[in-house]
Amino acid sequence: MPYLTEIIIIIISYLLGSIPFALLVGKLGYKVDVREHGSGNLGTTNTFRVLGKKAGTIVLLGDMGKGLVAALLPLLFGSEMSLLLAGIPAIIGHSYPIFAKFKGGKSVATSAGVLLAAFPWFFVVVVGTFIVTLLVSKMVSLSSMAASVVALVTVVVYGLMTKDWLPLIVIVPLALFIIIKHRSNWERIRAGTEPKVPLFQKRKG
Repeated sequence: MPYLTEIIIIIISYLLGSIPFALLVGKLGYKVDVREHGSGNLGTTNTFRVLGKKAGTIVLLGDMGKGLVAALLPLLFGSEMSLLLAGIPAIIGHSYPIFAKFKGGKSVATSAGVLLAAFPWFFVVVVGTFIVTLLVSKMVSLSSMAASVVALVTVVVYGLMTKDWLPLIVIVPLALFIIIKHRSNWERIRAGTEPKVPLFQKRKG
């Protein structure tokens, strides 16, 4: 069957992305369903807010890790499939996980893991933007959107310079997807009601 290996990679990638680390860490480690608290998202940010730094860090590493592993599947299977394309189903799986009734997170950490595997230099640029914005604003949502905008600009410049259009074709929809997923956050930012992350404070209680 033609492209059987690539089909298998896509399926495994989606299933990896569907692993709800926020849900697992919350229920197994804290007896808490993070979907019932905070924003209700199964992602790193909500885990930090609801469960604290330790749980949030574990979920961050897990969400990034599944994106990284998914993107590296072509190397494992000996396929010539693009690492970037192989990671896309994992990103979709994180936002629409089959293991959590198709209600997941906003795919920022998982996208970062895919970029780390496919384009390490691009990962440095985007994550660097995220960290700087976070340190200044203490808003994860604003940091995610800023990183997405920088990703859009960077990938366009990269395409124009190298004539390699695959990253442009893949990353532009991905960045727009992340921005759209944060549209409710943008409204709260404009209204001045968006929660900030107390980066250097101990969790109360």
